[in-house]
Amino acid sequence: MLLCIDLGNTNITLGLYEADDLHCHWRINTDHHKMADEYGMLFLSLLAHAGHRPQQVTGICLCSVVPPLTGTLEQMCDLYFQQKPLIVDVGVKTGVKIRYDNPREVGADRVVDAAAVYRLYGGPACIVDFGTATTFDAISPRGEYLGGAICPGIGISAEALFQRAAKLPRVEISRPRSVIGRTTVGSMQAGLYFGYLGLVEGLVRRMREELGGGPVVVATGGQASLLLDGTGVVDHVDPFLTLTGLRILYDRNR
Repeated sequence: MLLCIDLGNTNITLGLYEADDLHCHWRINTDHHKMADEYGMLFLSLLAHAGHRPQQVTGICLCSVVPPLTGTLEQMCDLYFQQKPLIVDVGVKTGVKIRYDNPREVGADRVVDAAAVYRLYGGPACIVDFGTATTFDAISPRGEYLGGAICPGIGISAEALFQRAAKLPRVEISRPRSVIGRTTVGSMQAGLYFGYLGLVEGLVRRMREELGGGPVVVATGGQASLLLDGTGVVDHVDPFLTLTGLRILYDRNR
């Protein structure tokens, strides 16, 4: 079985694959203070709860946007799974030609998503990934990564309102009934939800115009289902896109 690990700034997403099938998956908080042993015991507990043993894991593929924790998880894989993970980085065969001015600046998760979208949906394509930051990525008809846009995630925006405005509370991000809020909390939720939705719709529209050819739009990330409930701008919502990309890249490099 293949263990795929997507190490993000806010969450670590894990998926256990049996051939091409996602057998089980988990999402945990990214904790910069945890040691390799702590992550190891946590991962083993998740596996055991799903009825699996570490010996069943025959391969591990990891992508990370948190460099200080990459080594920690690599050490954890060695100690608790006796596996050297395939880490998506320079030198890994992705099948994606990077058209960025400096290809090394592109986050590993964006490359993984691009590989998955081109394999699953073809090109041209636009990928919207709702994470700590929300990223918009453009894929050419030939599967080239052209670049994109990076925005603060909706969680960052909500936290900034709470931190920087003395009389505004911390609010839950949810879809309000109306854009006209009748309480402070309701007004904040309306601004966050519908304002962010407008941002997504506007950037996707502009990216579609620049790409031409009717690109497919694929969304992923923890907030995708919630935010895209109120729009038809996205063709597919795939919450496990990055995990699928990791599986694809592992097979390509194996």
